[in-house]
Amino acid sequence: MTKRTILITGAAGFVGHHMVEHILKNTDFNIIGIDSLSYSGSLDRLRDIQIDPFHHPRFTHMGYDFRQPAGPNLIRELASVTHVLHMGAESHVDRSIADPMSFVMANVVGTTNMLELARGLPQMELFIYFSTDEVFGPVPLDPAYPGHQETAVHSPKNPYAATKSSGEQMVTAFANTYGIPCIITRQMNIFGERQHPEKFIPKVIRSVLSGAVVPIHATPDKTQAGMRHYIHARNVADAHMFLLEKRPWIGNACGHVESYHIVGEREVDNLQLALMIERFVRDLAPASGLKVAGLCYEMVDFHSSRPGHDLRYALDGRKMKALGWQPPKNFEESLKKTVQWSLENPGWLSNP
Repeated sequence: MTKRTILITGAAGFVGHHMVEHILKNTDFNIIGIDSLSYSGSLDRLRDIQIDPFHHPRFTHMGYDFRQPAGPNLIRELASVTHVLHMGAESHVDRSIADPMSFVMANVVGTTNMLELARGLPQMELFIYFSTDEVFGPVPLDPAYPGHQETAVHSPKNPYAATKSSGEQMVTAFANTYGIPCIITRQMNIFGERQHPEKFIPKVIRSVLSGAVVPIHATPDKTQAGMRHYIHARNVADAHMFLLEKRPWIGNACGHVESYHIVGEREVDNLQLALMIERFVRDLAPASGLKVAGLCYEMVDFHSSRPGHDLRYALDGRKMKALGWQPPKNFEESLKKTVQWSLENPGWLSNP
């Protein structure tokens, strides 16, 4: 692969720092990471993987809040960038329901500002927009019901999903209007080390250790938990590097934006997942000297009281599979390693 300089937004975030680590370990690319270091971004993630944000031969950190337009001086500093991987976003559904305008600013205005920045980069080859399964809305709670294909119609059901869908429309508009080469990737529920403690898997680990009750989204009669495909962040990073190497979009008409679904190999409901986590914690906690209280959970009909919560999302992953990609690490192995790492590094269960 030709040496490149990749600009990654949200590089100090959960998925972003896994992307940084994967690229540095598996390529000779240079990376410029930008992050506003909001509640979900922390340079400690980078330090924890032995990347000094300010003294690294191939990684440079820049503080920039993309909710504000990039000035000409910043664009000049980024003149070597060949690829923009726009991962930075507000991503928590509960927060979007409580404060939708902050999601509009980050995910719609912020994406537009990044596209404007990309227009000014002299060596720009590709803009990658990191999106979500939630743009399509929910599917029935039947595992036999197929997932959405890449060309399905968007039907977002909460403010977070609506802002990510809007971001996709801006990407398509900029590609068509200004000729910026763009692709869109959509992922499902991502997990791994150093995830923000408000997310489901760290929350369940804390519950098993402390005995605190964890809510599990369920049907109105509280008999069936919501279902998700879960995928480790390093598998997501691997899929993006696969795409950059294969470049399957080459030859498409100017202005056409191809999209790709990055899907884990196994779907589980959230109660099954919580019970798996409990089993791993019980097996692994003694080695870390931690006491186990046991899982306490409550099946909660969140959707009736907060309609932005959907019980099942699903994406069709056949396009990536046909290209030759599959997750290098399986779900259960990845989950067990994440639980083990979390027990050995308990500070990340309570600190972002």
